[in-house]
Amino acid sequence: MTERENHLAGETSPYLLQHRHNPVDWHPWGEEALALAREEDKTIFLSIGYSACHWCHVMERESFENEEIAEILNRAFISIKVDREERPDLDAIYMEAVQMISGQGGWPMSMFLLPDQRPFYGGTYFPPEDMHGRPGFKGLLLRIIEIFSSKRNELEVNAGKMTAEIEKMSAVAPAAGELGLDLVSRAAKDLENRFDSSWGGFGGAPKFPPSMAIMLLLREWRRGKNENHLKIAEFTLQRMALGGMYDQLGGGFHRYSVDPYWLVPHFEKMLYDNALLSRVYLEAFQASGNAFYLSVATDTLDYVLREMTSPEGGFYSSQDADSEGVEGKFFVWRPDEVEAVLGAKDTGLFCRFYDVTEPGNFEGQNILRIPKGPKLFCEEEDIDQESLLEILERGRQKLFLVREKRVKPGRDEKILTSWNGLMIGSMAMAGRVTEEESYLEAARKAADFILGQMRGERGLLRTHRGGVSKLNAYLDDYAFLIMGLIDLYEATFENRWLEEAAALAREMITRFWDEDGEGFFFTANDHEDLIVRKKTSQDGAIPSGNSVAAIALLRLGKLLGHASFSEKGVGTIKAYGQLLEKVPAAFHMLLLALDFYLDRPLEIAVAGDPRSPDSQTALRAVNRVFLPNKVLAFQSGTEGVNSNNLVPLLDGKVRLEGAATVYICENFVCREPLTDAEAVEERLRNL
Repeated sequence: MTERENHLAGETSPYLLQHRHNPVDWHPWGEEALALAREEDKTIFLSIGYSACHWCHVMERESFENEEIAEILNRAFISIKVDREERPDLDAIYMEAVQMISGQGGWPMSMFLLPDQRPFYGGTYFPPEDMHGRPGFKGLLLRIIEIFSSKRNELEVNAGKMTAEIEKMSAVAPAAGELGLDLVSRAAKDLENRFDSSWGGFGGAPKFPPSMAIMLLLREWRRGKNENHLKIAEFTLQRMALGGMYDQLGGGFHRYSVDPYWLVPHFEKMLYDNALLSRVYLEAFQASGNAFYLSVATDTLDYVLREMTSPEGGFYSSQDADSEGVEGKFFVWRPDEVEAVLGAKDTGLFCRFYDVTEPGNFEGQNILRIPKGPKLFCEEEDIDQESLLEILERGRQKLFLVREKRVKPGRDEKILTSWNGLMIGSMAMAGRVTEEESYLEAARKAADFILGQMRGERGLLRTHRGGVSKLNAYLDDYAFLIMGLIDLYEATFENRWLEEAAALAREMITRFWDEDGEGFFFTANDHEDLIVRKKTSQDGAIPSGNSVAAIALLRLGKLLGHASFSEKGVGTIKAYGQLLEKVPAAFHMLLLALDFYLDRPLEIAVAGDPRSPDSQTALRAVNRVFLPNKVLAFQSGTEGVNSNNLVPLLDGKVRLEGAATVYICENFVCREPLTDAEAVEERLRNL
């Protein structure tokens, strides 16, 4: 007997395909389903989630595989299933509606819409029957049917008001006067006030990795030398990396911690988290010189290369929280399992170091974490640090190999342009800092894949899986990829990446810029009509497209000498000036753009032979210093000739005395050139 399939059977999203055998008659979002809702005058039940979402799986098992609930949905609703990673435009619109209704958001998102797509009620996870203070999904459906029939006029009024409020949330709010760096300082002060001095991070549980907040603190520390900012950043980074949210065996970070201690995560791993976190750990290494941060960054990127990279070069989206239907099963250990692998001699020490006990620290099992640093642990155990590290490294390798034989969590092999842009940037930065070619090659290969395979007639495409690229790209896709390509240029000095970044920037401005109000819309000017055309400015788990677009355009303007790019970057920042003043905690990435703009970003040019040791030494001196507000270019032509007509900064930059020469400039006015790497590093640190 052939297993039944609904309308999701032809989709490429792993999340949608997970639901293709549900008895619910799911449709993908599209004109066919929307027209059916209008023709039959039925409520649309819109369910939005993603492949790695634990509670999405729970609601599927409890409700969407329930024949009785499916019968109600199929009789009275048009049911539409959406992968939020494919359609962030829909997710952004209807998430605001959920938050208006319930005061909170999350996934799965469960929304009820009128046939014209306007929302009137919704929430997140609903159990099948009433429990734990949550209304049961079956009863809710029956109540919606009754209200839709008996109170239609009231629903129409409420839906209209809600849609109007959603539209208002996209309005820009320029500041009355000029914006200053005091806004960055105020945001840093706000983070100090919310800092958890016991466990790191900001606020209570659940704790999400605060990558952008730490980036802001590091920049404020660099400029003001307030050591507390650096201490807060470092303490948080250390606590996260020593906790269970970090995979102590395989590298990479889980999505967030359900407790204040960074111990128990939701076990899914997201590409964007690992891109942002690897970058901030690289920045912390540059700022502090502490090799621990570098090891966390490289282990995270090595995990991505091992587990999250397609044969074609693109980076996959996520790994699931569950394996064999149990959340976290792949990652946890019992003491007897450890002893069976390591033997009696090493097990005791290994288990004490990684907090593996008989009672367990997670549902009778153990998440590996490091409650005490190696120095204190060695003192208590009366063992030298070298011996300890040898035992731990040997144990990790053995346990990792055994873990690899377990049933792995599912992997969402969808390739998203925006998230790939973030990871391209992080790989490129790691290549600059570590001089490891594998990271640069991974960034090149991913960029080639996106630029070669994920373009359509009208521009970039959003998603690729199974040989199929589709869906119009959003602002995030353009902005994040442009930023990643600039990073790749500054790591390789290959003109093609800068040329592609500039071409995409022009395309982004043409298709997304708001000529009436400044800033960028989330969807292009030829995108399908939705109930609102949104602008997104607040950061969430990933930075907002407007924030990244602003930084990318400011960097491009500096590198290319194009005032038009810089003007659009500044205009984007100023468009949200009032919001920066009122709620800085929601705009950390836009504040980084402001920081770049007002901090007199340096223009650094290196002239030399790219293959010569002295050029590598000069670049090493530049890349060792934490200097986020800069652009970097390399002159490799003959003496006195600009080999790169793209970058005006390189005009007249020559090697002096036959040695690699570093020019440090502001607004194209340069200080005296330097040929001594130590002098370069000292100068940059003092700046």
